[in-house]
Amino acid sequence: MRSRDAGTGTGLVIFDCDGVLVDSEPISISVLVDLVAEAGHDLSSDDAYDRFLGKSMASICAMLGDDPGIAVTPAHLDAMRLVLYRRFRDELRPIPGVAEALDAIDVPHCVASSSQPERIALSLDVTGLLHRLEPHIFSATMVENGKPAPDLFLYAADKMGISPERCLVIEDSVPGIEAAKSAGMRVFAFTGGSHAAPVGLQSKVAALEPDLIFDNMRELPALLGKE
Repeated sequence: MRSRDAGTGTGLVIFDCDGVLVDSEPISISVLVDLVAEAGHDLSSDDAYDRFLGKSMASICAMLGDDPGIAVTPAHLDAMRLVLYRRFRDELRPIPGVAEALDAIDVPHCVASSSQPERIALSLDVTGLLHRLEPHIFSATMVENGKPAPDLFLYAADKMGISPERCLVIEDSVPGIEAAKSAGMRVFAFTGGSHAAPVGLQSKVAALEPDLIFDNMRELPALLGKE
């Protein structure tokens, strides 16, 4: 374990990936809905967003097993990932303005995502963001409990050598915001992904009382400068 820093102010910005760095949520939910349909069950996009946004694949599989009772096998997961990764290569785009924001941020930053490492790397690579963030990329597969548990954010802070109270998390999901708060970190809720308006994300994240809500990633460097 690294020793904790003794500084003040924001020492680390921790970015979620899906819906914050890359506009992946509509693609991911579409693939998930198709998987459920192939298993003979109905799942609307709205319900999928409500239940699964921000959750790890392990959590999603467990929830599908409980309701509606789908046993997601390794073969199912492999097939779904093949479809998802193909669509990412064809369709995935970065959140508008995020590359410029990353280039302008003058404090250390990293990624902490519920996705698997290879999915994070692919997402960032096809959107031209990978070189701006590697090697500081952390996955829920590296900790025991995924979001909304604080494990991943605490792990990222520890690896980066920054105390939790000096970390600022950028999140777009209810589990992610809950995880940041549980970790003792400040959190900005981002509502600029293409999925935000259709699912009423603004009101959902507002109920959790994040430190700030914003929908334009280009504004992030200036928002950090106001702290």
